[in-house]
Amino acid sequence: MNTRMRRAAVAVVATTMAVSLAACGSAKESGDKAKDSGKKSDALKIGLLLPENQTARYEKFDKPIIEKKVSDLTGGKGEVVYANAKQDATLQSQQIDTMITNKVDALIIDAVDAKAIENGVKKAKEAGIPVVAFDRLAEGPIDAYTSFDNEEVGRVQGKALLEALGSASKPTIVMMNGSITDPNAALFKKGAKSVLDGKVTYGKSYDTKEWKAENANSNMEAAITALGKDKIAGVYSANDGMAGGIIQALKSAGLSKLPPVTGQDAELAGVQRIVTGEQFMSVYKSYPQEGRIAAEMAVALAKGDKLDSIATSKIDNASAKGVPTVLVPVVSLTKDNIKDTILKDGIWKLEEICTAKYKTACDAAGLK
Repeated sequence: MNTRMRRAAVAVVATTMAVSLAACGSAKESGDKAKDSGKKSDALKIGLLLPENQTARYEKFDKPIIEKKVSDLTGGKGEVVYANAKQDATLQSQQIDTMITNKVDALIIDAVDAKAIENGVKKAKEAGIPVVAFDRLAEGPIDAYTSFDNEEVGRVQGKALLEALGSASKPTIVMMNGSITDPNAALFKKGAKSVLDGKVTYGKSYDTKEWKAENANSNMEAAITALGKDKIAGVYSANDGMAGGIIQALKSAGLSKLPPVTGQDAELAGVQRIVTGEQFMSVYKSYPQEGRIAAEMAVALAKGDKLDSIATSKIDNASAKGVPTVLVPVVSLTKDNIKDTILKDGIWKLEEICTAKYKTACDAAGLK
């Protein structure tokens, strides 16, 4: 290679190195700027921890709704990492540890046990992972909360039960509340009692372990034995799953006419019992709205954004004050408004409710 060619080659190499170094510098500057701004890209990992898989809502509604909203908000780049605790608080604590190890960008947690979850929430906070308490107000330093107005749920149930009981003077009812580990259960009870106190006689009252239908069934059998099957004018049931167990106990006792039984969640079996008249009412809660809000909160927090445009109110727990909160309204569900609520919102399809077994009852209820 002659001298002129050697000089040309050296010039090309030098130019290439300069361009490469400049490009590296630009990339580094961009990375530093993104880091300094505290913002994250749309390639987010959102952890979703749900409490159990016996109630239909969690895996049929909440999980897919949240997954879709996260995807929509991140242009398809976001990922939901999911785990279900199957009503085991210890397992849920382990699942939080796994989420922290996997470095999720935010957590949505529906606690099995609102108090037992506190240590896990603290761990997430220490790891820099914001936590959205979903459906149940978890203890610990949570960053956001969305649920339904749970006292209003109880009030709606109580009002419906009084309506069904009619003008009888202080009729005897059985109060079937939810699990004491669920803070919502206490709110449902408080709301219901604010309506029922002084207007009914509480023959028996139970806090039903783990919300299980079989436990409600056992409790109801005990109430029937203690009070007498013909002395029970109505039953406050905090949700549809327990209502199923209660109604089975009443039918097994040989009652020719069932007393009015309340519920909550608009589960398919509960809706079908409402159509046949075995269950008086349920409470319809818009899972799509609640799930979408939880996803919006989690994505915003993961990106370092404030929740001012999402949250409409604030709430306190034992260790966090002024937590940004959204409470979603609820609706009393009876035969009369099935079309305008769960069918209109696509929660259940007509053919899912009105199977061959329920066709006659559906026709009578105007569900065709």
